[in-house]
Amino acid sequence: MYTDTDHVTTLEPTSSESFTETLFIKKLINRAFIYLNAGFPIHFRGISGVGKTALALRIAEMLGRPVMLIHGDDQIGTSDLMGGEFSYKSKKLHDNFIHSVLKIEESVDKSWVDRHLLVAIENGFTLIYDEFTRSRPEANNILLPILQEGFISPPPGRDGKLEYLHVHPNFRAILTSNPEEYAGVHRSQDALRDRLITMDLQEFDEETEVEIVAGKSHLPKADVIKIVKFVRDLRKYGKCEFIPTVRAPIMIAKCIATMKKDNVFVNFNDKIFRSICFDILSSETSRNGSITNRERVQEVVSKSIDKYCSSGDVKNFNIKTENIPVKKKLKEVLNANAKSSFNPKGF
Repeated sequence: MYTDTDHVTTLEPTSSESFTETLFIKKLINRAFIYLNAGFPIHFRGISGVGKTALALRIAEMLGRPVMLIHGDDQIGTSDLMGGEFSYKSKKLHDNFIHSVLKIEESVDKSWVDRHLLVAIENGFTLIYDEFTRSRPEANNILLPILQEGFISPPPGRDGKLEYLHVHPNFRAILTSNPEEYAGVHRSQDALRDRLITMDLQEFDEETEVEIVAGKSHLPKADVIKIVKFVRDLRKYGKCEFIPTVRAPIMIAKCIATMKKDNVFVNFNDKIFRSICFDILSSETSRNGSITNRERVQEVVSKSIDKYCSSGDVKNFNIKTENIPVKKKLKEVLNANAKSSFNPKGF
């Protein structure tokens, strides 16, 4: 839910039905609250797709205060965070006292507008600064006195005679960032890093990943488990340019869920399923789409699909009857599997 507050919009986050809280996630949240309750800002750092923003929004919801959400950007300046004279007020006066004379007076005055960071520290809102290292370091210098001393000098041009602006005691800050080797990421100031408690987010445990993918895709959990297992195998392979994140199994599962009506299933025997996996995992693991990377991915994923997706459930076979009686076609499939020493369960 969103609320307008003097030219800025506050966010009141509510949990998505697909948000997953396993024991793994709850431990992260509990640690984060220890640091926030002690008065320290927290910083979630990790690769893209590891769940930093979703976790920050969940914690903000639990804090129960309106949220100011800022997305880091190279074009952001200090005035975009704190405020500035962004708007103008104009006034016209028409004087037609004398019938034959028309007099017009016009004046234009600059108007100060508070921005997200200033509104948050004055009102005790929760600040989520997403991907803050994508903003230039000099723009983020304003955070140093706010996070350390708890007060700042009023920005030049702002109305009011206060010598200092004190940070509201309910103000909390949650920052997120990608590792420095990511394209478009600036190196953060050491002084700012020293004021944050950084929690490095690694890949989820298998249980958490399965729950997340199942919640996002609505695919049966038995199918999700298979997808998660072969994606995790690819992570362990260690020779891809980039490690596939939880977004990869979510993409695969969502695609398969939309293709169920077309008889596309999570099964080693389904060529469309294999192609979907190859396309998504190849794009997730390479920046330039090299043929070498794609071949590596296909080799590893093919073996893992054969290992984890060889369910013998009849409905998981993508059988094209082509005017051949179903019983006869099924018998051919079973005979072929028998020759390859594959013994499907349930037949």
